[in-house]
Amino acid sequence: MAGEFWLDDEQWAVIEPLLPTNHPGAHRKDDRRIISGIIHVLKVGCRWQDCPDCYGPPTTIYNRFHRWSARGIWRRLFAALVDASASEIQMIDSTTAKAHRSAAGGKGGPASKRSAALAAGERQRSMLLSMAAVVPSRSR
Repeated sequence: MAGEFWLDDEQWAVIEPLLPTNHPGAHRKDDRRIISGIIHVLKVGCRWQDCPDCYGPPTTIYNRFHRWSARGIWRRLFAALVDASASEIQMIDSTTAKAHRSAAGGKGGPASKRSAALAAGERQRSMLLSMAAVVPSRSR
């Protein structure tokens, strides 16, 4: 399947010793596959349910991400990957900008609002309004 992300052998060798292994419960799925699925979802920006089947069940992928985030495991894994890298520059960017559907404007009252200074009785400062007050209308 195109667009998949898999940890390479070098990356896996760095993070495998840092993975938690002594937790009770059901037999764990293949960690490399699940972690690759988590990175795929974060990289592509898709929903957890839309993660390709080759990474495993979406519920498992989400639960692993959520639980490890709460326990700080991801921070340790990323720090280990940065330390093991020979490059001077490392970047992890999952920038997204989601806006609510009403953020683009729309309903919300009159477009022009009366200024607080005008409401308080101060002199008008707008040139257009000042000229309109001085120049008589031609319709009279």
